[in-house]
Amino acid sequence: MPTPISRRTLLKGTGAALALPWLEAMQRDSWASETLSEPPKRAAFLFVPNGVRSDQWNPPKTEDGSFELTPMLQPLKDVKQEITVLENLWHRNTVGRNGHWPKVPAWLSGGFVERTSGRDINTGGISIDQVLASKIGDRTPLPSLELGVDAAYTGVDNVGGGFTRIYGSHIAWRDPHTPVPKEIVPRLAFDRLFRTTTAGPVVSGFNPNQKAVADSLARDDASVLDLVLQDAKSLRSKVGESDRAKLDEYLESVRSVEKRIETALKPQKRWINDGRFDLPRPGPGIPNDHQEHVRLMLDIMVLAFWTDTTRIATFMLGNAQTGRNFGFIDGVRGSFHGLSHHRNEEKERAQYEKIVLWHLSQYAYLLDKMRGLSEGDRSLLDNSLVMYGSSIKDGNSHQEKDLPLLLAGKGGGTLKTNRRITAPKETPLCNMYVSLLRHMGVEAESFGDSTGPLEGWS
Repeated sequence: MPTPISRRTLLKGTGAALALPWLEAMQRDSWASETLSEPPKRAAFLFVPNGVRSDQWNPPKTEDGSFELTPMLQPLKDVKQEITVLENLWHRNTVGRNGHWPKVPAWLSGGFVERTSGRDINTGGISIDQVLASKIGDRTPLPSLELGVDAAYTGVDNVGGGFTRIYGSHIAWRDPHTPVPKEIVPRLAFDRLFRTTTAGPVVSGFNPNQKAVADSLARDDASVLDLVLQDAKSLRSKVGESDRAKLDEYLESVRSVEKRIETALKPQKRWINDGRFDLPRPGPGIPNDHQEHVRLMLDIMVLAFWTDTTRIATFMLGNAQTGRNFGFIDGVRGSFHGLSHHRNEEKERAQYEKIVLWHLSQYAYLLDKMRGLSEGDRSLLDNSLVMYGSSIKDGNSHQEKDLPLLLAGKGGGTLKTNRRITAPKETPLCNMYVSLLRHMGVEAESFGDSTGPLEGWS
């Protein structure tokens, strides 16, 4: 007879604590007072800078609320059934401001972002993810998880209106004056989920070159699974056959991510010349392959949700005006921000489109991963809401209206997908956030500059 186990059960070892996925043994009536009766809802917010090609984004109008895949949405063809297209949402408070800096923190808050060189930062509001974290974050080991790929900017953009570049580096804001630092090193993001430390987590997003980051990466090379293996073996003997299979699958997923992190950071084979050319050897850090970097972070987000280590996550696929060169994409020669100012010249615009499509393919990768993980009679994606979008519609004109926004998942199996929600023109994006808060079980009459819940949500 399988032994009922607590939802709070952790696999423990020296210096590590590994949360478990949702198992059937956690549903037993005898444990009902301690465990969830069904999988929890999660919410994730994926931000991409520099907009999209606006004339190829919105699907043609239909009477029944369905949508066709436009050229910009083609990377989503295999996950179309999981998606809702959101239309006519915007932030009035970003109109007439700088093209990028104040729009980024406003994306999840709707606030009026004050122009400042950094001494008196004020975004005008708390971000929606942090509202959720403050209300339901105490139910998980991590209230929220903030991930990214670019380190925070410093300085002031005097050409761009005198805004501190810190604004363009964060979408998560604990309060109007305090950004939540994001993790950009895969190993450290992974450690936040599964390792215990006396000093607390080190976050690399502000400065990945600080000594504390290097020390944290070098602290312990032992596998998390090796540290908890004995506890895992003991647990397998207490659960049923179905849970043993799921536990094995889960542990193998964790091991797979660990192996990929190790592989991505190992020095590759190289030609060795005679003589010396002294150069300090870089320590473990960020993979050279940008797609591997992005997908490692997405996989870590999936693990965080699957283990119920957190239910709230944000991921910045790039800072505002990111100077990252996307030359690894065939036919692209330049940075995302630079090519977004294509001036409607075909050569530059074609490269810009390829970068936009590449980012959407990463979103499709995440959704496919999440729908492949079973939770009871639904998938992890069915139990989640995963928003994707930008703070501007078009990278060339910095258009604020009708932001490019997608929402995936059924939020616990109750939200329809494979449709569009076309709100009245110039509807506050914060209306959607009011509906999302309520859907996540948080009472909310208003948020930011909302005028009510989003029409057509349910």
